[in-house]
Amino acid sequence: MRPLRIAIVTDAWFPQINGVVRTLDTVRGELRAMGHTVEVIAPDRFRTVPTPTYPEIPLALFPARKVRRLIDAFAPEAIHVATEGPLGWAARRYCLRRELPFTTSFHTKFPEYIHARWRIPIRLGYALMRRFHAPSSGVMVATPSLARSLADFGFVHLKSWTRGVDTALFRPRPKRHFDARRPVFLYAGRVAVEKNIAAFLALDLPGQKVVIGDGPLLLALKARHPEAIFTGYKRGEELAEHMASADVFVFPSLTDTFGLVLLEALASGVPVAAFPVTGPIDVAADPRIGCLDWDLAKAALAALEKRPEDCRAYAEGFSWRACAEMFLGNLRPFEPAAPSVAPATAVASG
Repeated sequence: MRPLRIAIVTDAWFPQINGVVRTLDTVRGELRAMGHTVEVIAPDRFRTVPTPTYPEIPLALFPARKVRRLIDAFAPEAIHVATEGPLGWAARRYCLRRELPFTTSFHTKFPEYIHARWRIPIRLGYALMRRFHAPSSGVMVATPSLARSLADFGFVHLKSWTRGVDTALFRPRPKRHFDARRPVFLYAGRVAVEKNIAAFLALDLPGQKVVIGDGPLLLALKARHPEAIFTGYKRGEELAEHMASADVFVFPSLTDTFGLVLLEALASGVPVAAFPVTGPIDVAADPRIGCLDWDLAKAALAALEKRPEDCRAYAEGFSWRACAEMFLGNLRPFEPAAPSVAPATAVASG
């Protein structure tokens, strides 16, 4: 494929650190290495307000006019709308008014998240999400089970877009942390109600439970579970070292669409225990690398018997280059309109 000018519009971006941001940033790097020009339009270019109950996540205020200016200035040949927030809706409206094809991606089960907080019916949430994605020429989803679930809610034009893992960073290492009590059962990710961490902390397990991450439930869970270790947020080498020091990675979430951290644990040689739901059943169902069971304690104990070398070998089959190539193949390029501002004078790329 010839080099393309690709605009990615996302409400999730740095300084947030989560699976969506890591995926978009890594794919951007892979696309640039392949010769494509990528512009990220994200909240860091806009006036923002904190998200209710998530003050660390900024939402762009009245972004439509600036989104239009930024897209016109960049003059893309393909547009991908990654999220359903204010920037996503503004970019969707831009494309519809210009009669331009665009793709979207479904990263987060917001209807379940909203239901967990405010008891808004899940089907109502999916009706809004379905409306958002309906004009998309391709709705990229990470797993087959998620595609089946969305199809049941009436979503169309679903396209496969898997994930990768940095096997150079996440690799088996000496177990330098948490040596006081073995085995070590570890969770890493956002400390929030939708991650169902309380179910992990309530398990009757030997050894030590460890939670890596930050979020709105951190203080409450620390007070409720003084026996557990809460390390706070980790990233890069520090995160990889802590991950590799675990004996089992426990993933209690019932709402994740993929669970990138599952691949990071497996690449570290750490087997996985999880519920048999979307994400784990697609990523970690191989019985050689972990255990999926509605009895999460049973799964965690069974995972102790798995071989680290099998976990590592499995994770090595997931590459970010393949992920980027799949993303590229799902795009719908078009002939760019004449830019209102020449690309050379546009705002610096995100």
